[in-house]
Amino acid sequence: YVCSTIHLMGIFEVRGGKSLSGEITPQGAKNEALQIISAVLLTDEEVIIKNIPDIIDVNLQIELLAEMQVKINRIDRHTCSFKADDVNVAYLSSKEFHKKSSRLRGSVMLAGPLLARFKKAFLPKPGGDKIGRRRLDTHIIGFEKLNANFSYKEGEGYFTLQTPGLKGTYMLLEEPSVTGTANILMAAVMAEGATTIYNAACEPYLQQLCKMLSRMGAKIEGIGSNMLIINGVEKLKGTEHTLLADMIEVGSFIGLAAMTQSEITIKNAGVKELGIIPEKFRQLGITMHFKGDDIHVPAQEIYEIQKYLDGGVLTIYDHPWPGFTPDLLSIVLVTAIQARGSVLIHQKMFESRLFFTDKLIEMGAQIILCDPHRAVVIGLERETKLRGITMSSPDIRAGVALLIAALSAQGKSTIQNIEQIDRGYQNIDERLKKLGADIVRKG
Repeated sequence: YVCSTIHLMGIFEVRGGKSLSGEITPQGAKNEALQIISAVLLTDEEVIIKNIPDIIDVNLQIELLAEMQVKINRIDRHTCSFKADDVNVAYLSSKEFHKKSSRLRGSVMLAGPLLARFKKAFLPKPGGDKIGRRRLDTHIIGFEKLNANFSYKEGEGYFTLQTPGLKGTYMLLEEPSVTGTANILMAAVMAEGATTIYNAACEPYLQQLCKMLSRMGAKIEGIGSNMLIINGVEKLKGTEHTLLADMIEVGSFIGLAAMTQSEITIKNAGVKELGIIPEKFRQLGITMHFKGDDIHVPAQEIYEIQKYLDGGVLTIYDHPWPGFTPDLLSIVLVTAIQARGSVLIHQKMFESRLFFTDKLIEMGAQIILCDPHRAVVIGLERETKLRGITMSSPDIRAGVALLIAALSAQGKSTIQNIEQIDRGYQNIDERLKKLGADIVRKG
């Protein structure tokens, strides 16, 4: 099994200030893929997954399964069949597994299915982004309530989970963690008796996971709400599943169109599943037309940030679904730079996701960073353009926000550490070139 499109330690050279035009199709949803691909471990029958994004994080997850002796057949670049009928559970306690799994946040998602089917699992201490602490407490407390116990050995860097047999229970999650809910859900579908998860996350990706598990024979009530009731079954069967369009890419392309005064059509955007996302971009003054499942963003000279009815300054903040996803706050922040008016961006969930604003300020943006969670953007109204600089990408979403800034700036920008962008966006440079972007990958 071979991964494609893994580029390491490269840079993007971007010459900005050009308006783009054309059509672009978002990739399959990364965050859904990591959950769905983990769920193949719940059955010994074949599972076929379509619309898989060809990106580092997802390819590493598939590689991990291959090393656990899951039979994998890549039917085409975005379709894979999985058959977990001969899983090597011993591999999970090997040094190779811990080394590999600690590189990848998504490996946490294997724990629920492994506990359900094999009664033991290993959780690496989380790696991934530099966007603040990501706790595993929700996952581990949930597993403990389902009758698993865990131990942590100093120096080994991973948690060991074991269970004599999972038992259904009632639990109220401290936070509606998406990965926590998904992990507990995958464990609960084969636990003995009924499990109630209250304050469950209800993101579209999680609804997709629930629908897939239901097709495999799981009994789940309350899909799309914050209370899931799961009646455990003994065995699950194979299925086919198609991933949604990545809503973060959709939002990124809307912001890109506005910032670069471009006319862009986003094809197959999964409009029904976007929730409040289009509304938030409308509040920035961006015009959008919906045609079937496509979004047409016309070229706009000026877009004006709305005020509240009492004249107050607009605040955009993240909130668990159906609120606004934290993954798009950095895109909204960048898009507001050239708007008319001001907006307060309040990033509640992660404490260091706004630190990339110093690069935007260096480019000429008017941003006041109030504290690690809040930034005020005062729109430039296109009276001055941003200027190109050299910068580094601290995390996946900030990386694309900086790329959008660079594409709208005058002169040349250099973006380093683009592996962070490649982790979440497949071939983003090639896809943007087709719209007319001047972007070169080096290294």
